[in-house]
Amino acid sequence: MTTFNKIMMALAVSVLSMSAQAQVTVSDAWVRATVAQQKATGAFMQIKSAKDARLLEVRSPVAGIAEVHKMEMVDNVMKMRAVDGMDLPAGKVVELKPGAYHVMLMDLKGQLKDGDVVPITLVVEGKDKKREIIEIKATAKPLNQAAQH
Repeated sequence: MTTFNKIMMALAVSVLSMSAQAQVTVSDAWVRATVAQQKATGAFMQIKSAKDARLLEVRSPVAGIAEVHKMEMVDNVMKMRAVDGMDLPAGKVVELKPGAYHVMLMDLKGQLKDGDVVPITLVVEGKDKKREIIEIKATAKPLNQAAQH
């Protein structure tokens, strides 16, 4: 085997091992578009993990603060609060959606207009304490279209 073939084989093996480590997939990512001067919005998506894991952190360059939030009814009042993470049970789709768990983007650095692509980073940790960084692109949708999603 030539040196070139050995290098190509090593590259192929490393690419395959990297894709084999990808335990978490994200689909249908979107954010609610904003109006001028609005400083916060929500991001929504579906997350599926092959193994039990936990979403530990979110961040985005469009926001000064990004957090996982949970909305729930408490004493007949809908309340929203930041949570320190969110469990991702193996093989189950976890939906982040309006009125439930979602990503809150606060201290926005500018208006998010319909069609804008918003980069979001998710940090997920498995039971083995290994962390996975997932980079996603969420499309901004206007309020009326987002409600139909």
